[in-house]
Amino acid sequence: MVAVGSVVEGKIVNVMPFGAFVDIGNKQSGLVHISEVSNRYVKDINECIKKGDTVKVKVIKIDEAGKISLSIKQACEDKSEKYEKQSSAKIPVRPADIDWGLSSNEGLSFEDKLSKFKQDSDEKMQTLRRNNDSKRSGGYSRKSHHSF
Repeated sequence: MVAVGSVVEGKIVNVMPFGAFVDIGNKQSGLVHISEVSNRYVKDINECIKKGDTVKVKVIKIDEAGKISLSIKQACEDKSEKYEKQSSAKIPVRPADIDWGLSSNEGLSFEDKLSKFKQDSDEKMQTLRRNNDSKRSGGYSRKSHHSF
């Protein structure tokens, strides 16, 4: 019998739109909910895992009926695992990730560097606003199509 918190290896036996069933041995299986597959948002679970894959899973819950809830993302914090594919997902850039000593900025005064940073920042904000505005519209138009 497995215990909550233990990490075991299992084989994916069935993939559903909401998650995957994993055989963890000892005639036991559990469900990895789609939200527990990856640290990133998973739109289509089939892009991350498939039937027959061997995966490491962490037992996160066993309910009164004996149903076992599993997590792939909690079992493996290693980003190189195949279910952590970077499927063209845009990863936001944090200030801590920026190399502030870029060679293209060499020889620039502090004011010039600051000006360049502000310009880059404004451009990124414009792109974000455009993307968010297009997502919000949802294709609905307020324009009236009535003719009087």
